[in-house]
Amino acid sequence: MNLFLGVTDPDWYRFVRDISPPEVNFWRPGGQGFSALDPGEPFLFKLKAPFNAIAGGGFFVRFTQLPLTLAWDVFGLKNGASDFRSFAQKIRSLRGDSDRNPRVGCIILTAPFFFDRENWIEVPSSFAKNIVSGKTYDLTSGDGRQLWNQVRHRFGTDDADVAAGSGDRTPSPGRVAEDLAEYGSEYVARNRLGQSGFRAVVTDAYDRRCAFTGEKTLPALQASHIKPYSESGPHRVENGLLLRADLHQLFDRGYVTITHDHRIEVSRRIEEEFDNGDAYLSLHDRQLQTLPQDPSDRPGDSFITHHRDAIYIG
Repeated sequence: MNLFLGVTDPDWYRFVRDISPPEVNFWRPGGQGFSALDPGEPFLFKLKAPFNAIAGGGFFVRFTQLPLTLAWDVFGLKNGASDFRSFAQKIRSLRGDSDRNPRVGCIILTAPFFFDRENWIEVPSSFAKNIVSGKTYDLTSGDGRQLWNQVRHRFGTDDADVAAGSGDRTPSPGRVAEDLAEYGSEYVARNRLGQSGFRAVVTDAYDRRCAFTGEKTLPALQASHIKPYSESGPHRVENGLLLRADLHQLFDRGYVTITHDHRIEVSRRIEEEFDNGDAYLSLHDRQLQTLPQDPSDRPGDSFITHHRDAIYIG
C-alpha cells in the first residue's frame, strides 16, 4: 500500500479547509493522469513555499478527466474556489492556452482532513525541493511508514487502538485512518464516497454514456441512485445508473425500471397519464445499451429489487 505526498496550493488548501466538505477535487489544470494510488489509499497535502509542511490530506477515490464546466458542475465549491469564474481563471492562468473549456484532471479525495498549524508535519528529506507534482511513498516502510504513523498519531489512532477495534463506525478522519489499517483501501473507497464522487465514478463506470440509450453528451447525463439515497441507498457504483436527464426523472418517479437481466421496463402509466410517451415506450424490453466493464460495478440485485418493488408504478 502507498501514500502520495502532493504539492498543494495554499489558497486551495485554505478554502477547502474553511468549508470542510466530505470530499474534494484536487485538480490538475493540464489534465495529466494520476496512477500513483489505489482507491482508498491516503493522499497528503504538502503546502508550497513559504510553508513547506504537510497540513492534511484525504483518501483517494478515483481519477477522471472532465471538461472545465462539468468539473465545476460536479464539484462546485469542492474545487477550492468560491465561484466558477474564479475556478476558470485559475485553471486558464496555469494552462496558458486559449481553450475555453479545457479538460481538467480530477483527483477525487474523500474524508479530507486538516491539521491545526501546530500539528503540521515536517516534509521528509527524501522529498526533493524540485518536485513539482508530488511523490509516492510505501505506506509500510521507511519515510512512508513514518509519515503515516505521524498522521495516525494526530488522530489518536496508534497501533494498539487499531488492533483493538471499535464498534463505532462514524465517518471521522480518524476512523477512516483506522478503517484503512484494519480493512484495507478497497473498504475505505467503497464506503466513503460522497455525492460528487458518486457522480464521477458512475460517469466513468458507464463510459460516459447513458445506460438506456448510449447518449454521450455529458451535460445531458446524470448519475441516478437505483435505491434512493433518501431511503438509505448508498453512494456506490452498483447502486448507480448513468441516465439522460429526462430518463433520470422518469426512473426516480417510477415510470421506468430495469430487470435483473439488465433490460428496460417502461410503465404504460406514461401513456395513460400524459397521453404521450411513444419515444419512451419504444425502449421497453430493450437491453441496456451501456454497462460497466467490471461486473462488480453493475446494478446490484438488491437495489434493482428495491426499485421494482418500492418505486416502479408499472
